[in-house]
Amino acid sequence: MTVFLGMDGGGTKTAFLLTDGEGTTLAESRQPSCYWFDAGTGLVGDVVRAGVEAVTAAAGITPADITYAHFGIPGHGESSRDTPVLDAVPAAVLGHDRYSCGNDMIGGWAGSLAGRDGVNVIAGTGSMAYGERGGSVHRVGGWSEVFGDEGSAYWVAVQGLAAFSRMADGRLPRGPLHALVRERVGVTEDLDLIGVVMEEWGADRGTIADLAKVVVAAAEAGDAAAADVLHRAAAELTTLVVTTVRALDFPADETVPVSYSGGLFRAPRLRRGFAAALHAEDPHLELVGPRHDPTVGSVLVAMRRAGAPIPERFAAAGEPEVTGVLS
Repeated sequence: MTVFLGMDGGGTKTAFLLTDGEGTTLAESRQPSCYWFDAGTGLVGDVVRAGVEAVTAAAGITPADITYAHFGIPGHGESSRDTPVLDAVPAAVLGHDRYSCGNDMIGGWAGSLAGRDGVNVIAGTGSMAYGERGGSVHRVGGWSEVFGDEGSAYWVAVQGLAAFSRMADGRLPRGPLHALVRERVGVTEDLDLIGVVMEEWGADRGTIADLAKVVVAAAEAGDAAAADVLHRAAAELTTLVVTTVRALDFPADETVPVSYSGGLFRAPRLRRGFAAALHAEDPHLELVGPRHDPTVGSVLVAMRRAGAPIPERFAAAGEPEVTGVLS
C-alpha cells in the first residue's frame, strides 16, 4: 500500500495528514506551531517527530512505511544558513529520504487550486502570495511581522491595537473596538493593555494575531476604524496577488484563478472586501473558493513529487466553488 504524509506548519498550529494512494485519510494529528524563528530550528524537529509518531501509531504503520512525505515549514527558504538544517530534520524522524521540504505557502497553493496554475494568497498569522504557471513559480510578501506580512491576522491585530490606543487617549472617537479590546484582553484601565501585551503575552506573535477576531467583530458592530483596517487589509492582499500574476507573465486577457487560505479569510467581511478589490483591479482575476485545505495540499505535493497519480477525489472536478464579487 502506498502511504503519503503531508504537514502544514503555521504560526499557531501544525497539521499532519496521512493518506493512502487513493486519498483516503488514514490518520490526522494537530501539533503546536513550528514557527522556529524565535525558538530555533530544534522546534521543527520536535513538532515533526511528535506529528509523525502520532499519525503512524494511529494508522498502525511505521515511518519507514511512508511512501513519500512533504513538510510545509513556515519560514523555510528565508534563511540560507538554516534551510539545510530544516531540510535534514525529517530524515532523522522518518529514517529515509523519501520526502521534501518547502515553505508552507506551497501546500496552501496546491490545496486551494488542486495543483492548477494560478495564485493563492495566504492571510493567516502572516501573509504572502504564491503562484505557479507552466512550471514557473513566484512568491510575493511574507517578509515577517517586523517589516511585512501586510494584510495578515497579525497586521490586522496590530492596526486594531493602534486604533484602540488612539481611541483611549482621544486621538480617535471611541467606537465599539475600544470596549471589545478591553473585554477580550481583560483590562479596565486602558494603559494596562501595554503590560498585558508586552509582559504577560511577551508580545507573542500568535497571541497578538488572535486579536484580529476582535477587529472583525468591531467592524461588524459598526466601528469605522476597524472597518478601515479590514478595507486596507483587503487592498494589501490584492496587491500581493496582482504582483504575483504580473511576475508570472499571465497574458492580459487570460482568466487567472485566484484562491485563498489562512484563518483571516474565515471572516466574511474580509472575503467580501478582498473579492471587490480583486475584481476592481482586474476582472480577469477569478476568485474561487479553496478546494482543499493546505494539509491536503501538502499531501498533493508529496504525491506529485513521488510521481504518483493524483486521486480523483483530490483532482479539480470542473471549477472550484466560485466566491464571486460580493458587495
